[in-house]
Amino acid sequence: MIKVLSGNKAAAHGVRLARPDVIAMYPITPQTPLAEELAHFHAVGEIDSEMIEVEGEHTAMSAITGAAVAGGRVFTATSSWGLSYMNEPLMYCAGMRVPAVMVDVTRETSSMRGVGGSRQDIMTARDCGWIMIEPENSQEVLDTVLMAYRLSEDPEVLLPVMVAYDGFFLSHQYERVDVPDQALVDKFLAPVADRSRRTTLETDRKRHFSISLAGLEFAYYRKQTLDALEHTKEVYEKVEQEFEAIFGRKYGMVDEYRTEDADIVFLTAGSSSGTVKTVVDSARERGIKVGCVRLRMFRPFPREALAKALEGKKAVACIERSICLGWDCGHLFQEARAVLPDLKNPPIMVDFIDGLSSLDITVDHIGKALAITIAAMNGEKVKECNWLIWE
Repeated sequence: MIKVLSGNKAAAHGVRLARPDVIAMYPITPQTPLAEELAHFHAVGEIDSEMIEVEGEHTAMSAITGAAVAGGRVFTATSSWGLSYMNEPLMYCAGMRVPAVMVDVTRETSSMRGVGGSRQDIMTARDCGWIMIEPENSQEVLDTVLMAYRLSEDPEVLLPVMVAYDGFFLSHQYERVDVPDQALVDKFLAPVADRSRRTTLETDRKRHFSISLAGLEFAYYRKQTLDALEHTKEVYEKVEQEFEAIFGRKYGMVDEYRTEDADIVFLTAGSSSGTVKTVVDSARERGIKVGCVRLRMFRPFPREALAKALEGKKAVACIERSICLGWDCGHLFQEARAVLPDLKNPPIMVDFIDGLSSLDITVDHIGKALAITIAAMNGEKVKECNWLIWE
């Protein structure tokens, strides 16, 4: 069914279609419309979930962790300071290999209480052990929520998934969305419907959860978690192939746009990729060989896919919506730089900070970034990190 939905409402429909057993949420800007939509679905009987009205995000994450360990399918959502407040159980959930799905509607977290959009909040959680996927548009938000359940609950993964999308931009922007039929979603999620390989609550059987480990046993368990995260990339490809077969849509861990013969590529994440693609099309009309590489999966980092996308390029322009404190750059630049040794002829990389606290990443800004990157490719000296906000 075709609907016009915001990113938040698209996420709510994805959750509804996944039929979770337990939902625990606490509202926070700009996630609140998602919580309201799920509450509406529950009130009118469109979802048959246990809705827990918690007093804060720490309890929300704790509640879904317990429910998942007992065998339930779970969901929560948050943003910014809410993500920070649930940090302890957030790490606990991933560390205990608990299958769960969460939406983070991205927002600033720094002092001065910046109630504006950026990727800064999820960057504080990048080493917690969660799988992290960043959609570009409302359709992709809904689809990613569905794929998140399939991925998280796969017996070869059993890790929580965070679906993160741009607050105030994608969260509130209304777009055309194809909401799939319930029968098709049930078919897609059928392989993880049998939860016999997961922990469940059994009153006649004694089980331990969250026991303490130390020394070699702890190291062995952590290595298993690391291996599971890496293996997620293989599982993801299979999951997406099945998703495409049923729904006709595919995104990849890395999404490439007009990159085949490109000398220069923009490296992006999230909804600003659409603006970048507009600049790419305009530059192509002027004969400039440029493309766009969007990081859709941020954890586990798609090292191999990104290396393949960057191979043979002369220059890379990173468009950032977060800053990596202590490195004088953004997070995309820092992470992508780690891939350069995998390439035969590594490209020049230039970083561009823009769009902090809901400031617009404009066509004009991207055009300036392209001009600076062309100059760097031609041997001119340019700043490694450029703040487009006031360039």
